Amino acid sequence: MKGIILAGGSGTRLYPTTVAVNKHFLPIYNKPMIYYPLSVLMLIGLRDILLISNPEDIDCCKKCLSDGSGIGIRISYRVQERPEGLAHGLIVAEDFVGDDSVGLILGDNIFFGHGLFDILVEAKMDIDRSGGAYVFGYYVHDPERYGIIEVDESGRVLSLTEKPSHPNSNWAGVGLYFYDNDCIGIAKNLLPSPRGEIEITSLNQEYLKAGKLKTKLLGRGFAWFDAGTHDSFLEAGEFVAAIEKRTGLMLGCIEEIAYRKGWIGREQLLRLAIPLEKTDYGRYLKALAEE
Repeated sequence: MKGIILAGGSGTRLYPTTVAVNKHFLPIYNKPMIYYPLSVLMLIGLRDILLISNPEDIDCCKKCLSDGSGIGIRISYRVQERPEGLAHGLIVAEDFVGDDSVGLILGDNIFFGHGLFDILVEAKMDIDRSGGAYVFGYYVHDPERYGIIEVDESGRVLSLTEKPSHPNSNWAGVGLYFYDNDCIGIAKNLLPSPRGEIEITSLNQEYLKAGKLKTKLLGRGFAWFDAGTHDSFLEAGEFVAAIEKRTGLMLGCIEEIAYRKGWIGREQLLRLAIPLEKTDYGRYLKALAEE
């Protein structure tokens, strides 16, 4: 499985904050927003990752993350010329994906929860064994604001509905999707929606029609933030700050993940810490290397 991060869009929901900067590089507490979705892909073992962004922002992406070699992964970049939809990102990524399956995550989504990555790894392994697609549901009290997943008692997906006025479920689909290699061919055959985009919901509905759409639900004990609005952006930062201050452990620390997975050694971790030694982040990395 290869990873894709969608980091495009104009960030209009965060205006005027994002007039001059891509939202994915705004800080969620003490690190760029983009670190959090990248950390999710790394934690499930994905080391070959593509980041897709706007023409005007792609150089900032490269400046922030480079080629990933410093943390033992490979990061490639592609430009999405216009905002043509989330599923269109898969078409942009066709040559990168090749014959592999795909883990697709939105660049403004933040996840937390004990056991989360066991759930994601199990879904990843199921895709690699049996194909199909996975969507992930998070329980919300205001389902009319989200794309909603209806499931039966056995967890089988019954329907997907975008921002329903009369929701039949409280499970919102989050910005994380796993697909087999058929996803690109399916995306190419989708018609644009009334707003002119190749919609991710349309792609998922094709898997549903074929009986190949599966879900895993993230219930109590999990946190999910779509940090694309002022309120959710603030809430995400406050949540990360609270967890880190109480536990002394960092969320979304990509250098730590690489080190603990054995992708980089102690000397490399120290090299990464030195330029940041005046910050809590750098001191955290140095302390890891000295454990």
